[in-house]
Amino acid sequence: MKDTSREACFISHGGELVKNKVKELRTVANLTQQQLADLVCVSSRTIISLEKGQYNPSIMLAYKIACVFNTTIEDLYDLKENLENEEKDI
Repeated sequence: MKDTSREACFISHGGELVKNKVKELRTVANLTQQQLADLVCVSSRTIISLEKGQYNPSIMLAYKIACVFNTTIEDLYDLKENLENEEKDI
């Protein structure tokens, strides 16, 4: 069953969406958006929105995507860089 809920999001303190490497890693892994969506049980529209920076995933979806690419959530979402950018905005 595909999860299409968008309740829990990674939103920075200032309310901005958090930059990610989903498209970059998906392309390197030679996966289509639909293939990635199937692997993490969401719609391809969710993957498209993630890649365009229009949507931040729940922590569980971020974890599932990180597992597909054998990386961490911190690396997948450049959390250190995003935190530094957020601190500059404060």
